[in-house]
Amino acid sequence: MSRIENAVVDMYEQLPSPFGLVRFGVAPDHREVKNCQDKFSEVASSARFNFIGNVSIGEDIPLSLLKSHYDALLFAYGASKDRQLGIPGEDKLKGIYSARAFVGWYNGLPEYADLAPDLSEGEETVIVGQGNVALDVARTLLTGVDRLKSTDITDQALDTLSKSRVKRVRVVGRRGPLQASFTIREIRELMTLRNVIFEPVDTSLLTADPTKLPRSQKRLAQLLMKGSQTPISESSKSWALNFMLSPISFDSLEASADQLSSITFAKTRLQETDCSDPAAKVTITTDQVSLPASLAFKSIGYKSQAMLGMDNLGIPFDERLGIIPNDPHGRVLSSSLGPGDLTAAHLSGIYCAGWVKRGPTGVIATTMEDAFSTAEVIASDWENKAMFLNTAEGNRVERGGWNALKDSIKSKGLRTVSWADWQKIDVAERDRGAKRGKEREKFTTVKEMLEVLD
Repeated sequence: MSRIENAVVDMYEQLPSPFGLVRFGVAPDHREVKNCQDKFSEVASSARFNFIGNVSIGEDIPLSLLKSHYDALLFAYGASKDRQLGIPGEDKLKGIYSARAFVGWYNGLPEYADLAPDLSEGEETVIVGQGNVALDVARTLLTGVDRLKSTDITDQALDTLSKSRVKRVRVVGRRGPLQASFTIREIRELMTLRNVIFEPVDTSLLTADPTKLPRSQKRLAQLLMKGSQTPISESSKSWALNFMLSPISFDSLEASADQLSSITFAKTRLQETDCSDPAAKVTITTDQVSLPASLAFKSIGYKSQAMLGMDNLGIPFDERLGIIPNDPHGRVLSSSLGPGDLTAAHLSGIYCAGWVKRGPTGVIATTMEDAFSTAEVIASDWENKAMFLNTAEGNRVERGGWNALKDSIKSKGLRTVSWADWQKIDVAERDRGAKRGKEREKFTTVKEMLEVLD
């Protein structure tokens, strides 16, 4: 909007609430990360911005209908599905949860309001995967409830965590510490938890002289070797980073055949001799180890899905990678529109950003930078008179956007949520939180949110 005079941006959202990953994916104790909501709210206050919440594109509103009312469509809907391990017991035993679902549950995502994780089954927990989400789960399980009470974590989650029996959390990965995808900040936060001790790592997985490593790897190696400062005598809980292990089965005891009791892992070894190579791959060996676990979380990555109706508009989707094929700038590519049989070309007026553009990697700041980059490209294409939707070259016709659509959409009985409506929901959540001495108490169902507007 800042680059193109009189440009209007309409943002469609499946839920009545905005902010997506910031609201439902950022850990409750990372309040500073959520400050980007202030910038989003500033943009949303513009008269040239429309928030249309509680609408499912592809289902409630066909993509083909949107196309005829806009100059450009930008897909930025993230990754809503989990990658699967595909090993025995994964879908059969109790006590196994998706880390994404667990994070969504304690953050109030309506999709997982009824998850009801049982944290009282035992003391041993294993998290498969070593990204930042895995460490968020570990930190939430190990942090005292008193420290979470003032955050925007849901009351339901606080109640469940207060009854948790979890005493030990192992975060397990296939590669070594210098290949893991977590950030130093996340490790440092876990190292400083009160009454929680870190179990020492296998130093053979680190180089003999960490001072010779690149800066980020050196800091990580030194942090892991230093460990936590909590004395053993003061620790009531512990956590560990277990490396070079690949899961092969979730297991149960005969006495309780439907309840997780342990996880079997195959040991791995690095293919490269240099253990500091961040891109080092592993080979699975025949050696195995079993780790006790009454509770397990899978945190091995997310995956985007194609939106209903994309194929009708000729918008491709890579099912294997879980992305919309695009050039480095977010312009969507089609393999069939180029001048040659094997030559790709841009789909005029179709763009993507975020995880559906590049896969589920990076942090909030990374995603924001990516969004800014795609927005700059859209503005540049417009200024350079590139082809957009529904236009012949040099012949642009003004499109009505949401203002042209809303009457027909509402006549179908769809209840949309405007930015002003969201602000009422926001105030109601903050009021609920104030009564509990916390920032906000989120509504965890769409029905509750809409009732605020009645």
